[in-house]
Parts: sequence; C-alpha cells; structure tokens
Amino acid sequence: MSDLTRLPGPVAEHWDWQRQAACTGLGTEAFFHPDGERGQRRAARERAALAVCATCPVMAACAQHALQVREPYGVWGGLTENDREEILARRGEASPTPAQAS
Repeated sequence: MSDLTRLPGPVAEHWDWQRQAACTGLGTEAFFHPDGERGQRRAARERAALAVCATCPVMAACAQHALQVREPYGVWGGLTENDREEILARRGEASPTPAQAS
C-alpha cells in the first residue's frame, strides 16, 4: 500500500496532471501484475506498459508521484516496481516491503 501520509492534499492542481496521462482509459491490468505473474508474461506486460509511458506527456510527474508516495506495485511514470526500489535504495530511502506498507 502507498504511504498515504505522503500524498498531497485534495487540491485539484496536485492531481490535474493525471488527466493528460497516456494511460487514461486503459485498464489497470496493463500496469499492475495479477497474483502469481512471473517470468516472460510479466516482462511482456511491463514492456507494453513502459511503451505507453514512453509516449506520455506527464511521465515525469507520474514517476515523481510514485517515488514520493513509494508506490509498491505497478508501472508508474516509466518505472517498474524494481526500478523504483533501486532508485529509493540509491537515495537511502528504502521503500517499505508490501507487508510493511499495509
């Protein structure tokens, strides 16, 4: 679960970037893995999600959001779960494991 204390308030200007996202209208299954997904299936889904992100005009804002709130699942802003964990670890901001996040 995301660290909700890190979310910006309900002010629309904090969230308006999402309206411009290339993923708007796409199903969440393109960006979040189902239980037990591994190997080539997961890699293929992540590649497809990253291809959508590569065309997105708000990719940087999305990635910043995911890192700020430490999104534990899915592809956000052109970053996979592993990408975000590596970035946070390099910054010395270890992300909580899913068990710690709940």
